[in-house]
Amino acid sequence: MEPPAVKSPLNYPAKCFSYSPAIMLTNRRQMLLRRRKLNYVRTASVTLKFPAVIKEWENCEVIDASERKRKEWIHFVGVGGCGLSALAMLALKQGYEVSGSDIMWNKAMDALREAGARVYTGHSELSLRKHNGSMPDALVVSSAICGDNVEILYAESVGVPVYKRGAWLGRITESYNLIAVSGSHGKSTTASMLAYVLNAMGNDLTAVIGAWVPQLAERNIICGTGGNFVLEADEYDCCFLGVTPQIAVVTNIDWEHVDIFQDEEAVKTIFRKFIGQIKVGGHLILCGDSLGACSLVNKMDSDSDPSSILRNDAFQISTYGISSCNDWHPLSISPNCCGGSDYKLFHKRHHIADISLQIPGVHNVLNSLAVIATIHALFADQKQFLSSMASLQLHMQTFKGVSRRFEKIGTVRGCHIYDDYAHHPTEIQAVLQAARQIFPFQELIVIFQPHTYSRLAALKDDFATAFTNANRVVITEIYAARERNLWKINGRDLAMSIVGPPSEFIPTLIQVLEMLVDQISKDPDHETVILTLGAGDITSVGHKLLPELQQRLL
Repeated sequence: MEPPAVKSPLNYPAKCFSYSPAIMLTNRRQMLLRRRKLNYVRTASVTLKFPAVIKEWENCEVIDASERKRKEWIHFVGVGGCGLSALAMLALKQGYEVSGSDIMWNKAMDALREAGARVYTGHSELSLRKHNGSMPDALVVSSAICGDNVEILYAESVGVPVYKRGAWLGRITESYNLIAVSGSHGKSTTASMLAYVLNAMGNDLTAVIGAWVPQLAERNIICGTGGNFVLEADEYDCCFLGVTPQIAVVTNIDWEHVDIFQDEEAVKTIFRKFIGQIKVGGHLILCGDSLGACSLVNKMDSDSDPSSILRNDAFQISTYGISSCNDWHPLSISPNCCGGSDYKLFHKRHHIADISLQIPGVHNVLNSLAVIATIHALFADQKQFLSSMASLQLHMQTFKGVSRRFEKIGTVRGCHIYDDYAHHPTEIQAVLQAARQIFPFQELIVIFQPHTYSRLAALKDDFATAFTNANRVVITEIYAARERNLWKINGRDLAMSIVGPPSEFIPTLIQVLEMLVDQISKDPDHETVILTLGAGDITSVGHKLLPELQQRLL
């Protein structure tokens, strides 16, 4: 059987406001929705440090839940996913009645239930009915949910409006000063760092992040009453085409989500549509070191300096990167005693400040530059920005990162255990560089679980050369996620193709765990770093390995 044809973004509408033809909103339902007028918080920023760009909000009032005749009810289908769980939690915190369903229970659903949501395992029309006969005011659907889902079909049959995630994001952010952080890699860390630093500096913002952030009280959201909204804007399923940002960040462009995009040019096409939705007079923050990102706004010859010819009349463009050709760039990057990086920050070749980070890797230096450039764009003038620099430096230094981004699980004797979400060759190279920054001489054993057959089939040659910083590589069987193996590929194929370090194929996570326990127990004081990588259930290995070693060796 031939692999399925890849959808091209050229076939997508400018705004993906419908889930599928089966659940498109009719004119009648649009009128119904306008009459219901779902009331989200609409107000200006209350801090003088970050004046709202859209001044019309200044006289708007917060609509408190107690002022409504009844709580409006939103039901989330696929609520356990990182994207929808954040939206459900935000709706709860803003005073809405929330319910949701998913096929498997997880910790995100635990948090939602504790916060007051009704959450169900499995999908059923019973989840949409109450004893008093009332129905949800809207259904919000994850990109992972098929259009023939029983809850979607039932909602359509009784006239409940159905929103895909991107369309819902567009609705709830339309009255905010939206800062949308996008890119093939790094958007979770960049959006998290930006939200954390702004909040710590006193900006009463709202934020939705597609990852767990330990330093945020609600982990993946901030629910403020100000005018700024920080959003991790995801390109998967063209989700980010539902929003119209005031400020957009593009961290880089790479061929990712190969089940959606047929090549890198297809990725660029959808990102061009995204930046085309920046509001007139808005701002684009772009990594000038990424040729793919720079190509979004200009046609370059291969020998052109990417940062010197960026032009656009509709919005401002600021670039950041390691190269001094960028508006924002670092000099003298060096490891520090916290395990992160120190560097001298330059703006248009003028030294602005010295920055210190707790999180390691050159990729996180780039992420921090994106954050600084974005915060600068929020200020009315340069003097205001410089007067807040001490506060910015402090909170950049105290940011501890995102779960599953080079996350330390623990140390037993000479064994250091880390876990990371990296599931793309570019991400693997970045996290191994960060690991070598902290552990330059220790033995580095990488356990990699490939994520989806389509990604491994498309990028197998890039994966083969991505592990050069490791001393040994173990490849497990592929985590299928949403796919069937139409490509007839497996983890052994990757293990046999890896260039550089010795590699082997160990198919199951149980076998991997047994191997690691046995090997480490033989020489427990040998300095070893165990790094588990992947977007599937590989994350469980480190959490099981730590207590097993503690029981045996301590």
